[in-house]
Amino acid sequence: MLNSSFLSLSEHTFSHTPHHFPTRSASQNPNLHPKFQSLAFGNRGGSEFPSGSCSNTPRRKGVLVVRSKSTLGVEEVVVKGGGVKGKGEEFDAIVIGSGIGGLVAGTQLAVKGARVLVLEKYVIPGGSSGFYQRDGYTFDVGSSVMFGFSDKGNLNLITQALEAVGCRMQVVPDPTTVHFHLPNNLSVRVHKEYDKFIEELTSYFPHEKEGILKFYGECWKIFNALNSLELKSLEEPLYLFGQFFRRPLECLTLAYYLPQNAGAIARKYIQDPQLLSFIDAECFIVSTVNALQTPMINAAMVLCDRHFGGINYPLGGVGGIAKSLAKGLVDQGSEIVYKANVTSIIIEQGKALLKGVPLPKEEENFQKVYVKAPSFLSIHMGVKAEVLPPDTDCHHFVLESNWSKLEEPYGSIFLSIPTVLDSSLAPEGRHILHIFTTSSMEDWEGLSRVEYEAKKQLVADEITSRLENKLFPGLRSSIDFMEVGTPKTHRRYLARDEGTYGPMPRRIPKGLLGMPFNTTGIDGLYCVGDSCFPGQGVIAVAFSGVMCAHRVAADIGLEKKSPVLDSMLLRLLGWLRTMA
Repeated sequence: MLNSSFLSLSEHTFSHTPHHFPTRSASQNPNLHPKFQSLAFGNRGGSEFPSGSCSNTPRRKGVLVVRSKSTLGVEEVVVKGGGVKGKGEEFDAIVIGSGIGGLVAGTQLAVKGARVLVLEKYVIPGGSSGFYQRDGYTFDVGSSVMFGFSDKGNLNLITQALEAVGCRMQVVPDPTTVHFHLPNNLSVRVHKEYDKFIEELTSYFPHEKEGILKFYGECWKIFNALNSLELKSLEEPLYLFGQFFRRPLECLTLAYYLPQNAGAIARKYIQDPQLLSFIDAECFIVSTVNALQTPMINAAMVLCDRHFGGINYPLGGVGGIAKSLAKGLVDQGSEIVYKANVTSIIIEQGKALLKGVPLPKEEENFQKVYVKAPSFLSIHMGVKAEVLPPDTDCHHFVLESNWSKLEEPYGSIFLSIPTVLDSSLAPEGRHILHIFTTSSMEDWEGLSRVEYEAKKQLVADEITSRLENKLFPGLRSSIDFMEVGTPKTHRRYLARDEGTYGPMPRRIPKGLLGMPFNTTGIDGLYCVGDSCFPGQGVIAVAFSGVMCAHRVAADIGLEKKSPVLDSMLLRLLGWLRTMA
């Protein structure tokens, strides 16, 4: 999802995923990373730094630059597009990109008393969690699987973010998180009720019942530890020490699992190859990689919250989350500007980040461990309602015949039908099918306009045929509307380099050890979103936004801080990342 927030500012190079830097657009700067939601705060002064777009190296989403003592003035920000009015206005933080991570960081800061400016290149907020409307349909841009919307626990981060700015949204509970359609006729529904899901899974693998319970039992151990803690910045030592003294066992539990991956733990308890492949599919939905490459903490957060808080779809569509947060931000006295395509941020004194300037060492190390994840081909489809059986689930994952194709481009298909939960999103008698599958930019380059459109139609026809054969006979003849998006579409509208979504490990990682947090090698520059800890997914980027806001708030004097402990902790975290 790009993202958000602020702080003192000195710019140099930066780090993790999304957009950024100097007098050229980020997409032209090879030192910057792809999907970055940038946040610029003011702090130190003087550098110039591109934001908003991307680079060739995976890095965190969201860039921010901030100033601890003097606030950053609007007149110091160079904006192409909608232009920033109101010269002379001052802000404590500037957030570049209004994805969920950026909006959560921005609203959290605003609630703490900071004056925040959000700059968004598009005409509406949301980024990958935005929406668009065509012919009476309201389509979610990205996933419709919404975590973090429950009314209990500490991981209901979307609920908390909305409530912080006085907003609430009506939601519809989804009784089935996802219905898997897998090789060898393995058809598994992940029910909201945990016992019902375990019963269904063990009916296919009765000989592995003990292993299933032990693996998912470890997931619950991690989830319960996370859910017991107040979630703030792991880069702020006073918070960390406070949580440790209150909940030492839970903190030690999370530290133990931090360097571990889901696949390795699954293999401690499970031998059946097909069951291990099923767990690969579970993790692929979470991280777009198999279980051996998926951090155990990430897997546990999702594999358990779907049963604890459940999946809850917001009435009116996912785009309502960003719209509500943006309204809440403005209600707090902060501002958001649309059509603001930021290409550089200029601060007095300091250095400009120019093409060819070396990245900070920590950024070089990050790029050795991670590469850009693939992009997606997406199909938004409107169909006649009668083509779907009455008991159709909202979310489906399809891999028909060969487990080895799980991670291949176009190998597996994820399908959302949000109108199963909210019929108001489509005209009467119609349903929405949102279909997406992994794809790479290389597949779509070097084509003429005619060839590009022909290839889109060809790939869409192939995917439609697969769904027609597996799930919905007569699907093709029921199509009322269809629009196909490629990695180029994601790059154009979401400013994601090569259309990528977050970082992906080059090899088996040491859990989350290698994932960067919100601070960067540049003083005053912060990153937030799916390219930094804890990773991809709406609940993860919301967590990233909460953490970033807390760290920034401490740095600009809105939260307590200890400079000495800060320095020690950041050095320790940097050292730990070198072990990944």
